[in-house]
Amino acid sequence: MRSADADGTTGYEVGLLGPGWAGSPAAAATGDTAFLRALLAAETALTQAQAALGLAPAKAAAAVRGAADPGHFDLAFLAGQARGGGNPVIPLVAELTRAVGAEHGSYVHRGATSQDIMDTAMMLVAARTLDIILADLGRTERALARLAVEHRDTPMPGRTLTQHAVPTTFGLKAAGWRSLLLDARDRVAAVREGLPAQLGGAAGTLAAFTAYGADDAIDLPAAYARELGLREPSLPWHTLRTPIADLSGCLAFTAGALGKLATDVLTLSRTEISEVAEASGGGSSAMPHKANPVRSTLIAAAARRAPQLAATLYGAMAAEDERPAGAWHAEWEPLRDLLRLVGGAARDAAELAEGLRVHPEVMREHLGLTHGLIVSERLSAELAPALGRDRAKELLTEVAKRTYTEGRPLAELLAEEPELADVDLGEPTDPTRYTGYAGALTDRALERR
Repeated sequence: MRSADADGTTGYEVGLLGPGWAGSPAAAATGDTAFLRALLAAETALTQAQAALGLAPAKAAAAVRGAADPGHFDLAFLAGQARGGGNPVIPLVAELTRAVGAEHGSYVHRGATSQDIMDTAMMLVAARTLDIILADLGRTERALARLAVEHRDTPMPGRTLTQHAVPTTFGLKAAGWRSLLLDARDRVAAVREGLPAQLGGAAGTLAAFTAYGADDAIDLPAAYARELGLREPSLPWHTLRTPIADLSGCLAFTAGALGKLATDVLTLSRTEISEVAEASGGGSSAMPHKANPVRSTLIAAAARRAPQLAATLYGAMAAEDERPAGAWHAEWEPLRDLLRLVGGAARDAAELAEGLRVHPEVMREHLGLTHGLIVSERLSAELAPALGRDRAKELLTEVAKRTYTEGRPLAELLAEEPELADVDLGEPTDPTRYTGYAGALTDRALERR
């Protein structure tokens, strides 16, 4: 493995197979260098918290802080050595202890266990990445709100089970995307606020801190959390994996919420539909004419992967004893993948929403593709008082068949029916006048902040 690049990734970790997250702020926040920085921050905070409570000399805390420079550590060496003990904390502690020196080296990692540092570092990385995700969700939400306002009354075909159903509006569709996004934002924000530090020692009892001279170590986790800007844990959570489950859940939900937006855009931007288009499509290696909806494609890919990654993390909740073999080890890579995927998808969603091009004239044209049958629901209700419900349904079924066989509009065929000579069919056959309360629902959705 080569040395770390400026963006926080290593030379073998540049995202060649991950265009959805490559080059994103989330990639830098979750790269190997970022994890090294978080591990060192966790070790530094531990000594500083002990110094604040009189359990370590202030000079020891200063020495650890001074030695904990990520640039002084060889990622390739640490990665190679991690195999010996099953995690990178063990070789990192040895290297940090040497860097601190003989006088204060004994205060490095004092009383902690490897999982304390790994879990805490993961929370630090997650906190920084969730901040990035929240910022991009905010951008996307604002862009979707603008679309919803602009197209509050833009009629378009509603589609159910792939077929035209009844008319709706693009404003309501955009408002629905935004609503899902706000659901995701609220979940991410709640998890971000609650990310806890981890400190319990070998078996979650804090016993080692007493062995090292603490009269009362019960306040140490709170001091540790304060040093890191994380929440105080109510208990050591080595095998109580609620924080990981909550984190994976909000990330998988966010991927799905962004995936809904992307999937709709992919459908509506098909050549034969073309009701929307991305601001600048991606090219093809073989077909010069193509402008592929790449942002939506990458978001959709993330949405497909996220649930399986979250499933691995939920599966790790069944962790044995006071500290497990394999369960917490299984979390590191899928959780990082989730953070990266969702971070990249949030970035792409912001760009997608801000640049989305909407074609109202195409939507209006498509309302006529069924020769007026898109308003058959309304006509059935309108004609029932004059003809009776059964006869109205029977007549509409007969005429519906003729719209296709004769290629004539529904309104024209109905106007020829003697039974309807005294019925005004003007507005009931106009699909732009049958969007129900789409406008009011859009307004209601936009009230949410």
